[in-house]
Amino acid sequence: MAADDGHEVDLLVLGAGPAGLFAAYYAGFRGLSVAIVDALPEAGGQITAMYPEKMIFDVAGLPAVRGRDLVASLVAQADSGAPTWLLGRQARTLLTLPDGRLRMGLADGVLIDARAVLITAGLGEFRPRPLPGAGERVGGSVLHFVPQPRTHEGEDVVVVGGGDSAFDWAAALHPLARSVTLVHRRARFRAHPAMVRDVRERGVSIITDAEVAELVDGPAGLSEVVIRFADGEIRTLPAQRVIAALGFVADLGPIESWGIDVAQRTIPVDSTMRTSRELIYAAGDVTSYPGKVRLIATGFGEAATAVNNIAVALDPAAHLFPGHSTQA
Repeated sequence: MAADDGHEVDLLVLGAGPAGLFAAYYAGFRGLSVAIVDALPEAGGQITAMYPEKMIFDVAGLPAVRGRDLVASLVAQADSGAPTWLLGRQARTLLTLPDGRLRMGLADGVLIDARAVLITAGLGEFRPRPLPGAGERVGGSVLHFVPQPRTHEGEDVVVVGGGDSAFDWAAALHPLARSVTLVHRRARFRAHPAMVRDVRERGVSIITDAEVAELVDGPAGLSEVVIRFADGEIRTLPAQRVIAALGFVADLGPIESWGIDVAQRTIPVDSTMRTSRELIYAAGDVTSYPGKVRLIATGFGEAATAVNNIAVALDPAAHLFPGHSTQA
C-alpha cells in the first residue's frame, strides 16, 4: 500500500479527544504503531470544539486546568509514540480483510489497515443547531465556537443560548469584547448554577424570555441584532458577532453500519472495553456499561484498559499488566 494511498498500523484510534489521545500515548508505550483519525481539523474533540477556555476540574492531580492546556499536554504526550495524525478526515467504512486485519476507508479514499481498532468517538458526529436567519453568515459574523477569544477584542458580541457553552463563551469574551450580551428564550438556564452566578457577577448583560428576530447588516457587515421578547417588545443591540450556542445534534454516523452493537447512540462494551465485534474496542463517552460515569477521568482509565487488552489480543504472549510507565 503506497504511503499516499494508505497506512498500515497495529492500532487505529478513531477520535482525537482526551480518551483517544491518552490511548495513543499508551499504545506507543506498549510498543504498538498507531494512527489517529478524527473528522475535526484539530485534536481535542469536544474540548477544542466547544470549550477550550473552560476550566476542567475532574483530571486527577490537577486542581484545575484550562481545556486548551489539557489538550496541548495530551497531544505532546501522544506524540511521544510518534503516531500518524489523520485529522480533518472522516471515517466511512470498516471491513475485515481475509488475513484478519481491519481496513478503514476514509471519505477522501485513503485506506488504513490495522490489526485492531479503538473507537473513542465521544458524541460521534455532532452538528451545531442552526440560528434561524443566520444564512451565509455562519463561519463569519455568526459562529458556533470561539477557539480564539482574543480575536473578538473590541467587538459587540451577542451570545445566544442558555447552556454551559453559552455561559462559558460569555465569561471568556467579557474581559475582551466591548460588550457581551447573552440572550436566552427562557428565564431558566440549562447551565450549571455556579456558572450562571459567575457570569452575572462579572456584569454580563443577560436578556431572557427573548429570541433573535433579525440580523441587520451595515456597510462593513453585521451591525445590529434585533431581539423580540415574549411579550412582543422589540429591542436592537449593536453586534459585530453572534455566538450561536444552541446545542448540538449528535449521532454515531457510519459507526452504526459497521456491525457493532449500538444502544441509544452508545457502544456497549465488556470489562476489557471490547465491543461485539472481534478486535474492535471502544473507550470514553461513546461507551456504555452498567454504572458508567461520563467523565474525562473515566475515559483515561478506559483507554488504558482497552490498550492493554488489545496488546494481549494481538500478542497472547504479552502480559496484560505492562509495568509502570515510570519504569525505564
